[in-house]
Amino acid sequence: MSNDVTSDYRPSVDEEFMNERQQEYFRRKLLAWREEILQESRETLATLQQDSLKEPDIADRASSETDWSIHLRTRDRQRKLIAKIDAALRRLVQGEYGYCEVSGEPISLQRLDARPIATMTLEAQEQHEKMEKVHRDE
Repeated sequence: MSNDVTSDYRPSVDEEFMNERQQEYFRRKLLAWREEILQESRETLATLQQDSLKEPDIADRASSETDWSIHLRTRDRQRKLIAKIDAALRRLVQGEYGYCEVSGEPISLQRLDARPIATMTLEAQEQHEKMEKVHRDE
């Protein structure tokens, strides 16, 4: 990668879609997001290890158990999110990142910037969600 990638760079529709600079931008964005999640996870784990369930009061213990449950659910969501980030990084390497898995069309840069793990255009995602709702309601 050339040295022209700067921290203030933003992908633009005026340049070739998923050029080297855009790919590097999204790779860095995904890696930073992944590291942030892992850091939060390490902090949560450290907190859980420090705060053992030794409260003698039953109400305090119940409150602590609820807190643990919330932390563990959050960690599970984070684990799933990391898997999606890893999949997006693989798509970058394979040259498939930024293209809709349904239509093959480019996903808007605005959508990718807001949700870098997106795998579908907004239109394809909306259609997918409508189909899921139809099948759920049956």
